[in-house]
Amino acid sequence: MKVIKRDGRTIDFDRTKIEVAIEKANKEVKGKEKATKEEINEIISYIEDLGKKRMLVEDIQDVIEEKLMEFDRYELAKKYIVYRYTRALVRKSNTTDESILGLIRNENKELAEENSNKNTMLASTQRDYIAGEVSRDLTRRILLPEKISKAHDEGILHFHDADYFVQPIFNCCLINIEDMLDNGTAMNGKMIESPKSFQVACTVTTQIIAAVASNQYGGQSVDLKHLGKYLRRSHDKFKKRLTEKYGGKLPKNVIEDMVNDRVKEEVAAGVQTIQYQINTLMTTNGQSPFVTLFLHLDEDDEYIEENAMIIEEVLKQRIQGIKNEVGVYVTPAFPKLIYVLDEHNCLKGGKYDYLTKLAVKCSAKRMYPDYISAKKMKENYEGNVFSPMGCRSFLAPWKDENGNYKFEGRFNQGVVSINLPQIGIIAQGDEDKFWKLFDERLELCKEAIMCRHYALLGTKSDISPVHWQNGAIARLKKGEKIDKYLYGGYSSISLGYIGIYELTKVMKGVSHTTKEGHDFAIRVMKHLEETVNRWKKETNIGFALYGTPAESLCYRFARIDREKFGDIPDVTDKGYYTNSYHVDVREKIDAFTKLKFESEFQSLSKGGAISYIEVPNMKNNLQALEEVVKYIYDNIQYAEFNTKSDYCQVCGYDGEMIINDKNEWECPQCGNKDHAKMNVVRRTCGYLGENFWNVGKTKEIKSRVMHL
Repeated sequence: MKVIKRDGRTIDFDRTKIEVAIEKANKEVKGKEKATKEEINEIISYIEDLGKKRMLVEDIQDVIEEKLMEFDRYELAKKYIVYRYTRALVRKSNTTDESILGLIRNENKELAEENSNKNTMLASTQRDYIAGEVSRDLTRRILLPEKISKAHDEGILHFHDADYFVQPIFNCCLINIEDMLDNGTAMNGKMIESPKSFQVACTVTTQIIAAVASNQYGGQSVDLKHLGKYLRRSHDKFKKRLTEKYGGKLPKNVIEDMVNDRVKEEVAAGVQTIQYQINTLMTTNGQSPFVTLFLHLDEDDEYIEENAMIIEEVLKQRIQGIKNEVGVYVTPAFPKLIYVLDEHNCLKGGKYDYLTKLAVKCSAKRMYPDYISAKKMKENYEGNVFSPMGCRSFLAPWKDENGNYKFEGRFNQGVVSINLPQIGIIAQGDEDKFWKLFDERLELCKEAIMCRHYALLGTKSDISPVHWQNGAIARLKKGEKIDKYLYGGYSSISLGYIGIYELTKVMKGVSHTTKEGHDFAIRVMKHLEETVNRWKKETNIGFALYGTPAESLCYRFARIDREKFGDIPDVTDKGYYTNSYHVDVREKIDAFTKLKFESEFQSLSKGGAISYIEVPNMKNNLQALEEVVKYIYDNIQYAEFNTKSDYCQVCGYDGEMIINDKNEWECPQCGNKDHAKMNVVRRTCGYLGENFWNVGKTKEIKSRVMHL
């Protein structure tokens, strides 16, 4: 049996701890009030015979008190209660020592695997984790209502990012890079004026990204279309200089060729600055900025030709990759790339089809970019096309006082996710019971989400000048509160969900890809959507329904439910729950059918959604990928490719990894066994930490989160 401690850690059941606790209470009473050895053993045996795989430590202590009362050991029970209360006071003084010391000694594997972008060996990263453990502890014990903390521990819901909750900072955002570049900004108390060239604009952009990432905990996105203006400034500057120097000496076409050559060099240098700065800078969170670059060619943009040049260079440099410490070109984790498909580049004879072909080539080699269909997105968001915040968190349309749509400079207040399969498991196919429990748990989630909102209320702009005073979000005065940006739908706040597939399976006995399962799943999705819309009207806060991207949560919920309810075929026995509304990876379904099917669910999950398709051997399947990209444009808002190709980041080997005699992944070319430098996990999962042996299987390695 596993025991869940108050700080959320899981330990093995140890009967001696109960013996010691009762014996300590025994010493406080006399004669017949003492519990005998036989009675103590009977209490312990009773707990063991409950046959539970998992118990909260509080529940064990409740059983002990009840059994002592049954034995008429009232005085002893009273002493035990006092002992329990005294221990609780000690715990309240400090519950983080063991976790923090384990981190420093590099023994805390759970933290080491939590975020593949953080190296827990580094002092800077350890400082962030130490602060995070303190925040998590204070959040659980003091800041959250006890019922929310208990619901989190029991897997009813997941209170995301508790390691940052102690501070009034938010989740993810769309940086208002246009305002910051055009009107200047300030960082670290120093003024930064509007750039006069593309190269400087790229440098300033990366400085802004690093500063923004250091003062929030989620991803940030930048629309590269705002750099086109500065590329034209470089062009005009070069032309002026060369004309002044060679005018009358050289033909105009020669001067123009010289200008264009300089512009191309400037584009290459500027994009390289962005790529290398992002990958070499480290935020105060102890990792590279979690930044997404939005590659969108807007036909109404007067700088569309300049932006086409920038996008082309971004894709070319991503295809090439970045050299690692031994000089091998590898795929950088950041920046994430999102490429927008529109009428002029959807591979149907448009002017910019050449860019899409380059994007497909990039996807085949480097897994990115992901693809957004402007056509489908406009259907879902009142005719607008805009970037997600980070990977896949979308804002709702919002208009300023002049009636203009605004997306950049907006943000997400935080996320709480609901465990849908657990509700189905408890309901056991009874729909009346399901809907009643569903609503009860949704209200609990709302209470938890509001904790995030209240934590931000009253925050002053001084908490992060780059966000609130210098343009990333707003231009507030020093000491001014941010409250007005928390209401009216300016910012979003998210209800996440996981496991539509498993919920449908346990309630209906079929997948949500069947007619019966689909009808039930859509009813669930519509109920979720209607609920967050009702909350939005009740509170004037931008509630949004979010297809949670936290793959580790898919594992966590499944683990809790498996320990609590046992192996349920095709539900808990897999070791993971399916992300959001996705079709389970084991279902035999072709890419086109999957995308078409999941598109309906995306339109109901406007606060965030993405779909994956797996294409084997992508590098030799460019034509097939192009066909899928065409299909994406016409059928689904947001999709990305996965593949089963392995890759070694040490030597550059691009093929299948082997399992050696010690049951470890190993590169057959260089012998690398470091999983952090080996892409042996799929983008379906996204997890890049320690792998583990699947229980009871000797020749199958599965990632700790999903699958290989």
